[in-house]
Amino acid sequence: MLNWLKAILARLTQKILNKYKPEVIAITGSVGKTSTKEAIFSVLSTAYNVRTNYKNYNNEIGIPLTVIGSQGGGKSIFKWLKIIIKGLWLIVFRNRNYPNILILEMGADHPGDIKYLTSIVPINVAVVTAVAAVHLEFFETVDSVAKEKSNLVKALSKSGYAVLNQDDPLVSAMAEKTSAKVITYGVDSGADIKATEIAVSHEVDFKDYSTIQGISFKLQYQGSTVPVLLPKVLGKHLAYSALAAIAVGIIYDLNLHEITEGLKKYEPPKGRMHIIPGIKNSLIIDDTYNSSPLAVKKALEQLKSINLAPGHKKFAILGGMLELGQASTSAHREIGRAVVENKIDYLFTVGELARDIIRGATLKGMPKDHCFAFATTAEAGKFLQDRIKEGDLMLIKGSQGMRMEKIVKELMAEPQRAYELLVRQDQEWD
Repeated sequence: MLNWLKAILARLTQKILNKYKPEVIAITGSVGKTSTKEAIFSVLSTAYNVRTNYKNYNNEIGIPLTVIGSQGGGKSIFKWLKIIIKGLWLIVFRNRNYPNILILEMGADHPGDIKYLTSIVPINVAVVTAVAAVHLEFFETVDSVAKEKSNLVKALSKSGYAVLNQDDPLVSAMAEKTSAKVITYGVDSGADIKATEIAVSHEVDFKDYSTIQGISFKLQYQGSTVPVLLPKVLGKHLAYSALAAIAVGIIYDLNLHEITEGLKKYEPPKGRMHIIPGIKNSLIIDDTYNSSPLAVKKALEQLKSINLAPGHKKFAILGGMLELGQASTSAHREIGRAVVENKIDYLFTVGELARDIIRGATLKGMPKDHCFAFATTAEAGKFLQDRIKEGDLMLIKGSQGMRMEKIVKELMAEPQRAYELLVRQDQEWD
C-alpha cells in the first residue's frame, strides 16, 4: 500500500502547489526543527495566512498531507481515499482560503530523504538548525548527516533564501553550497542576526525557579539592538529557534517590533522544555519529546543555570538515546560526564543503553549512591515519588521510543491534565 500511496500523494502535492503557488519555508536539522517551525509560525501568522505541519508530519507521507490539509488515514483504506478525493477537489476547484505560506519541517532518517522531499516541493526559504549525531545507524557519520541536510539549501534558486545557524560549522559551511541569498543567525560575532545576554528571565530578581518568567535576550541586527522576551520558553538553546524566526520575519518584510510581538506568542511544542508543577511542590522540566547528545547537553546546561533555594536538589532523569549506531556507547558516557560537569545532584536512567550514562558519570566522579538505573519508566516513576522533596527540580528527557512522558505523568501535580500538557497522549500511543 505504501508505495502506491506515496506516489499518489506526491503527484497531488505537485499539482496543488503548482496551482496555488504558496511560498514554502522548509526547515531541517538534527535538533530544533519543530521548535523553529513553531517560532516561525508565531511570527508570520500575525501577517499572513500560514499553515504548518500537523504533529510530526515531516516525511514523504506527512509533507503531502500538510499540503492537502489532512491528517493521516492510518490503516483505513477509506480514510485514505477520502484524503485523495480532498486533494483532487483542491486541484479541480479553487479554495480561496488556501495558505499564502507553508512552513514545512522536513526530516531525514535515511540518505536521500531531503532530496526526495525537495523534488516534490519547490522551496523559497531553507532553514537549517544544527547538525548532530542522530540517525547514525543510517548515516554512519555526522558529516554524512550534514551532507544530507545540505540538500535543502542546494534545492534553492537564486531568488531564494538560506537561513543558517552561524554557530554550527557544519551548517554555516552550507553557504558555499547555494546560489541563494544567505542570512546567518547565532551568538557568534559573525552572524547577521545575533543574540546577546541570553538569560532566564525572572519576575522578581533571581530568588528561585518559582519566579521564572521565560528567557530574554538582546537582538542585534544591522546596528539596532532590541530586547526580546520569550515568556513561555525556558531553554536558552531555544533562543536559536527565535533567531531563525526573526530572520524569516525579516525576509517577509516584517519590522522588528512586529516580529518580537509575534514571538511573545511562541510556545514550544509539548515535551520541549516545558515547566510543569510536580508533586510535593517540586518542579519538572518536561523535555521528553525526543533526545540526542546535543539536545541533552543543552538541557543539562539549562538545568545548571537555574537557581534553587539552599537544600533543594536537581535531578536528571534520562532515557536512552536511540539510533546512534556505533557511537551509542561513547555518546551515552559523554552525557554522563556532562551530568557531573553541570553539577546535577542525582542521576536516574531508564533502559539498557542509558546505563552507560551512569558509567560516564561515575568515572567523572559522581557518587555511585547518587545514581540509579531502571529498566522501565514505571519502575523509575514509582521510585522517584519517594525520593523527591519540596523545592526539588527535575529534568526528564529521552528518545521518543523510551516514552519518558510516562514518568512526567507519574510525577506531575495534576496528572488529570496529562492530555493537555504532555506529548504522545493520543489514543494511538496508548
